Amino acid sequence: MMKRLTTRDIFALGFMTFALFVGAGNIIFPPMVGIQSGEHVWVSALGFLLTAVGLPVMTVIALARVGGGVDTLSSPMGKAAGVVLAFVCYLAVGPLFATPRTATVSFAVGIGPLVGDNALALQIYSVIYFCIVIFVSLFPGKLLDTVGHFLAPIKIIALAVLGIAALLWPAGSHLPATDVYQQAAFSNGFVNGYLTMDTLGALVFGIVIVNAARSRGIENSKLLTRYTVLAGIIAGVGLTLVYLSLFKLGSDSGSLVSQSSNGAMILHAYVQHTFGSGGSIFLGVLILLACMVTAIGLTCACAEFFAQYLPLSYKALVIILSLFAMIISNLGLTHLIAISIPVLTAIYPPCIVLVVLSFTLGWWQEAGRIIKPAMVVSLVFGIIDGFKASNLKDWVPVSLQHLPLSEQNLSWLPPVLVVIIIAAIIDRMKGKAVSVKTSA
Repeated sequence: MMKRLTTRDIFALGFMTFALFVGAGNIIFPPMVGIQSGEHVWVSALGFLLTAVGLPVMTVIALARVGGGVDTLSSPMGKAAGVVLAFVCYLAVGPLFATPRTATVSFAVGIGPLVGDNALALQIYSVIYFCIVIFVSLFPGKLLDTVGHFLAPIKIIALAVLGIAALLWPAGSHLPATDVYQQAAFSNGFVNGYLTMDTLGALVFGIVIVNAARSRGIENSKLLTRYTVLAGIIAGVGLTLVYLSLFKLGSDSGSLVSQSSNGAMILHAYVQHTFGSGGSIFLGVLILLACMVTAIGLTCACAEFFAQYLPLSYKALVIILSLFAMIISNLGLTHLIAISIPVLTAIYPPCIVLVVLSFTLGWWQEAGRIIKPAMVVSLVFGIIDGFKASNLKDWVPVSLQHLPLSEQNLSWLPPVLVVIIIAAIIDRMKGKAVSVKTSA
């Protein structure tokens, strides 16, 4: 008889997927958009949801359809190029940037204000933090139990409390929208959702979700796909509800903080206004849970991926990757963000192109003819955007600094669309490639 997940396990898988996605950045960005967009908050929210929810859910579904990770998804590019892309994604979203950032953000937002924001406190915190990450990550077969049945529900309850409070006890009225949101509310919301980098996270988490279902004895490929898609949808609904409540929280906090305040300041002001002196403790626990669950998911995913290509065991990689991330986290949040943003800005466009085009494979005679040039062009223009987001901006020629959609960090989009159209025409003209067999 074919093994199937129970309804309880399906929801646990969905809750686990939701919990993996919601890190500190996901909680901080929406209040900023909310307070700055003023009367245009819901137009901005729509743009934000397209990139912060739509693209990650699409990525989870795309990975479920191919039954693997980013290396499998990128197979139309060729094995070598696909593996290189996978390595870059896993390193960037894992031990180099995202995993260390979970520690630095949770410390800066939740713990630092309580114990003092200094280097020694961060070192002690990072050691404790990554010891817990290692302990949970060493047992990936228990991930559905530790995260899906335990940590995720606690995290969801904390987010629900914050969301319900934002709906029932608004802090005040909204301020008029800032100039950028007066002019382009939708596109600015779109870009802020894009900068959450959740699509990169989804490329990494996809295989974790599939393996969590396998840990329950599910081997049928169609069932694995169905359960992964359901988990992605459940996570998408949860993300949407969280974001909408946080947009309202930010929009109604105009009387507490200035519109130039960052998300952490807005959240601190709101929870202290609403919950009193216990607000800081509540926010600290919420951010800690949000970041730690994400760190565990990233560590498991990276260790499972690198174990396929390196002569090291999964458990050894969990320890090595965690220790490396711990060292990087002690650079501090400001330095870490300054280094990571240009790199992530460069690699994000080709990942978006890969995910979107993966749904069109049946349209082409040879998918590689479309995907390869589109990926190359998106990477080139992504690198240009990466330089513009770094201290090397002056290296970029003036003509490339003012491309269409350049101010929205989407200058890669028009050339990619042009290349796809040209490649599609060539693909139709050439037809299917014919392999010639020679007889001995």
